Amino acid sequence: MRTLTTATTLAVLLSSAALAAAPAFADSSKVLPVRSTGDIVVDGVHQRVFISDPSNGKIVVTDYAGNVVKQLTTDLSGVSGLELSADSRTLYAAVQDLDAIAVIDTATDTETTRYAVGDKPLSVALAGGRLWFGYGGAAQGNLGSVDLTGEQHEVTLGQDNGWYQAPILDAAPGSNTLIAGAVGQSPVELASYDVSSGTAARVASTREAGSDLNDLQVTPDGKDVVVASSAPYYQQVFKTADLQGDGKYVTHAYPNAVAVAPDGTVAGGIDDLYDPDVYVFRPGSGEALRTYDFSGSDVLAPAGLAWTPDGSRLFAVSHDTAGGYSLREFDAPTKVATTVTVDAPATATRGKKLTVKGKVTSKAALPAGAKLTVTRTDLDSPNGKPLPSVTTKADGSYSFADTPPAGGKVKYTVAYAGDADHAAGSGSDTVDVSRDKPALSIDNNGKVYAYGKNVKFTAHLGTTYKNRTVEIWADPYGPDKPNKLVKSGKVDSHGNLSVTIGLKRDATVTAKFAGDARYQPRSAASTVGAQVSVSTSVSGHYKSKSVWGQTYYFFHKSKNPLFTTKMPYYPNRAQKFEFEVYYQGKWYPGDPQYFKLGPDGVSKVSYGGNHSEDVGWRLRIRSSYINSASGDTVNSTTHGAWKYFTFTS
Repeated sequence: MRTLTTATTLAVLLSSAALAAAPAFADSSKVLPVRSTGDIVVDGVHQRVFISDPSNGKIVVTDYAGNVVKQLTTDLSGVSGLELSADSRTLYAAVQDLDAIAVIDTATDTETTRYAVGDKPLSVALAGGRLWFGYGGAAQGNLGSVDLTGEQHEVTLGQDNGWYQAPILDAAPGSNTLIAGAVGQSPVELASYDVSSGTAARVASTREAGSDLNDLQVTPDGKDVVVASSAPYYQQVFKTADLQGDGKYVTHAYPNAVAVAPDGTVAGGIDDLYDPDVYVFRPGSGEALRTYDFSGSDVLAPAGLAWTPDGSRLFAVSHDTAGGYSLREFDAPTKVATTVTVDAPATATRGKKLTVKGKVTSKAALPAGAKLTVTRTDLDSPNGKPLPSVTTKADGSYSFADTPPAGGKVKYTVAYAGDADHAAGSGSDTVDVSRDKPALSIDNNGKVYAYGKNVKFTAHLGTTYKNRTVEIWADPYGPDKPNKLVKSGKVDSHGNLSVTIGLKRDATVTAKFAGDARYQPRSAASTVGAQVSVSTSVSGHYKSKSVWGQTYYFFHKSKNPLFTTKMPYYPNRAQKFEFEVYYQGKWYPGDPQYFKLGPDGVSKVSYGGNHSEDVGWRLRIRSSYINSASGDTVNSTTHGAWKYFTFTS
């Protein structure tokens, strides 16, 4: 078991000296490389945490931050119970599958020797100058000991065969009283032994310790033993002298762990998803001064609690439904949690006074006139600006006035630094403070430009406070082209920022102002069109000639004209092909058709038919891109040039 030995005094002195120069630690959690846990002990001298993993057959060693510094894996199959020596130099580990107790040097985290003991040792505890262990499989439970005072470290077995299987053990530092408890039985049996003579003389026993024992620990003064059984739904307390009831620590369903700090503070844990996982009690108090609720699906592992020797931290092993384990560290668990509420107006006007109020509460009353620090965080002071401190009234309430100089989200944080009995606490609330609306524009809205035209866009920013930076973004039409920042910079003395953009698609060009402490963020957009390039070539003619005010292509009636059109490719894009005939001074259209472009942007159309009937007629064709009708909407409608032709005999 996790006994705090007489090395507590030394460990407290050494660990406190080391910690005094270190910053305060916040509660933390680190993943453990284990598949199960059997026991946990804390070495205050070397600031190490030892966790046994029976399934993997190893002992994981971490620092106080939960970082794994070593894993002991040699010949530790089924390792379970752990115990530290009085000087914290030696760790004893019960190795069930190998019927042995491993002895480990905590300075080097290496095994120095091992004791061959009885079948399946489960638990170890130091008492009366000996190392005691519970051992034995089903129907073979017993007690044994190792004489640590003799040179041979003699092992004595068979000191009480009245246990169904190996019991778990514990004793107070330097005590001659050993406590044993039966696991896996209902009702749970507890027994106390006088081990001052070197043998275990049973003094008292009880079967009132509930059902399904998970953990037990003797208080540092040796007067009581605190028991965690799955039922009843609280940690029971029994006097070690006669094992009569001596109180309880009320937690919830189902108690599975207990750890007692050197000053008698009790931490009790439960295995339940729906209630706090860990409860901290002052000695003899039935009401928890503090609770901890794990996140997600994590619950406390059986016997998964341990204190640092100075009582400044509490460690807890948790596991989730997926089988993952974590080591959690709770800082200053003996201090009552402090809650600070902050209530600020939802909205306010910049430069106008507002009032913030709130209350500081705790299970233990705070000192009258407790001092609170106030910090305002805004766009002018992103790292926070201290404001005059405030003090609480008799009921813990407080209020203060402030005139926010900056607009936007303004956060007020109120904090209590804590004291000997109260943990630090803080709270915050945010006010949406008004800001003026700046003038912002960008030109060229609604204009249409030729394909590939380099167009100058100018954004204009009006009056602002400090920020004079404007961004210009270009967002070409089509899902394949992202919105892109094309320029960012400070506007000139006239408030202008310009950029030239080559337009090959319709686009939205947006000017963005991020805002500052007195002016809102703002954006202004200009939507511009970009035509496509359209070229149509004619082939198959025998001559071309300028006539009737145009260039005409002449074809023999036996030849089909071929019209080759090229424009920028886009998936599923088609050209609109128009045909017209001239009659009595007017051009008459035929039915237009759409022809898809190839991946090279080319579309070839052959004009067929009986051209003997076309001899002498004046004809013309035109290729165009029509927004939407041509299969996409990424460019503006563009008409190509008319191509004129006629047929001769």
